[in-house]
Amino acid sequence: MLKLTNISLFSRLSGINVTATSGKLIHVVGPNGAGKSTLLTVIAGLLSAQGTVELLGKNIHSYSAMELARIRAYLSQQQENSSMMQVFQYIALHQPTNTTAEAVEPVVMFLSEQLNLSDKLNRPLTKLSGGEWQRVRLAAIFLQVWPSLNPDAQLLLLDEPMNSLDVAQQAALDRLLTLFCEQGKTAIVNAHNLNHSLHHADEVWLLHHGHLIAAGAATDVMTPQQLENVFNIGFELFQVGSQRWLMPT
Repeated sequence: MLKLTNISLFSRLSGINVTATSGKLIHVVGPNGAGKSTLLTVIAGLLSAQGTVELLGKNIHSYSAMELARIRAYLSQQQENSSMMQVFQYIALHQPTNTTAEAVEPVVMFLSEQLNLSDKLNRPLTKLSGGEWQRVRLAAIFLQVWPSLNPDAQLLLLDEPMNSLDVAQQAALDRLLTLFCEQGKTAIVNAHNLNHSLHHADEVWLLHHGHLIAAGAATDVMTPQQLENVFNIGFELFQVGSQRWLMPT
C-alpha cells in the first residue's frame, strides 16, 4: 500500500526504506529531532525529498492535490485557530467530494459524539480551548477519510494527535483509529508515549537522527536495548498480566 525507498532530506532524514500494508496502525517513535514530523510531511506529499514515496503503487508526487485529498489525510502537529467560523462549518469543509448531506450528517454526529463535541458544533472556533480545538481538527480529518463516505481513502497521517487531550479523549481517539484500521485502512501516527505505542500499535518505526533504526511489530521494536540506544537512558521491561510495560531507569 505504501512504500518508501531511500528517503533522504539533508540532515533530517537519511536513507529510509520501509513499507506499510493495509489495515495497520503504525506508530513512529523517537526522541525530539529524530525526523518524525519531517517523515510524515514527506509521506503526505507536502515536502519533496530524495528517493521515492509510492502510494498504491504510484509516486506520491504524480497525484493531483484533489486526488491526494481523496486517498490520504494529514493532520499537522499544530495549526492556528483564528477563523470566526463555527465548529460544524469547519468540520464540513473536510467532507469528501461527491457526498450528500444525508450521508455526511450521521458521520459528523458519530464523530462528534465520540470526541465529545456534540454540544460545541455551533460554537465559534475562537471560543475553543486547546483540547477542544484539537478534537475538532481530529473530527474533521476523520471525516475526510471515513470509509463509509470515502471508500477510496487508504491512509491517515497524524502528527502527535494526543496533544492537549485528556485520558478519556485519548481513549476516544484510540477507538476511532481502531475502527478505521479494522476497515482495511492504514494509520501512521507520530507518538511520544512509549507504553501507549507498545500497547496499541500494530507496528512501530523507530527513528534516531533521521535514520530508521528498526521497523516491525511493536513488541519486537520496543525492546529496552533498542530504546536505550535511541533515547540514551536505561529501560526495564515488566510483564503485568498480559501486558508489557516499559520503565526508564
